Amino acid sequence: MSHNYIRLNDRVWDAIRPVEITPNFITSAAGSCLIACGNTRVICTASVEEKVPPFLENAGLGWLTAEYSMLPASASSRMTREKVAGSGRTYEIQRLIGRSLRAALDRKKLGLRTITIDCDVIQADGGTRTASVTGGFVALSLAIQKLIASGQIKENPIVHQVAAISLGKVSGELLLDLNFVEDSSADIDANLVATPDGYVIEWQTTAERALLPMQELNEMVELGMKGIRELAELQNNAIRNAQ
Repeated sequence: MSHNYIRLNDRVWDAIRPVEITPNFITSAAGSCLIACGNTRVICTASVEEKVPPFLENAGLGWLTAEYSMLPASASSRMTREKVAGSGRTYEIQRLIGRSLRAALDRKKLGLRTITIDCDVIQADGGTRTASVTGGFVALSLAIQKLIASGQIKENPIVHQVAAISLGKVSGELLLDLNFVEDSSADIDANLVATPDGYVIEWQTTAERALLPMQELNEMVELGMKGIRELAELQNNAIRNAQ
């Protein structure tokens, strides 16, 4: 496949945007970070409660849930501040973040406690849900470290590292880590949640303006996995730098 599409700042087709993860961004949270993927910026926090939802009271398992929101000025036109439940899109993204990060955990080792991952988008330029998953994992890891250090957890319940990346087909070309302009003009839009050692947790793909040929599916997933491995290294650096 030719690669003639000109991206912002001459970014090549298989390159992720510049990513910066600042750990412990919110000092009052059990774990937190600010993740910047290009011009997308998300504050991710992890809060711990020593209880589980009623449906898990006798299951011997911990729980992880997530909430997601976009600040009113995060996009070019003011977003209405969401009250209580939020929109269908918000609910879908919250569930994606929760599912993705629960896959990182052995919930029996977590014990009878709930971790809530809050993802607040302060600036949006595409890929807010994937940035939330990637940053959410860092916040989760830092919260778990504190639980281990305090003796509340004896064994690390994190069994998989999790990151997420967007990708798509724009003007007939595959591109990794779409910004808003690329995403809004994509023929095919996709999100990949995976582990850096090659396990897919979630694959979302939508035919916006064209169908996805089967022979391109593996190529898209491999492109996404390249981004996942790069993000995983950045996550590890941020977690190490927080210590």
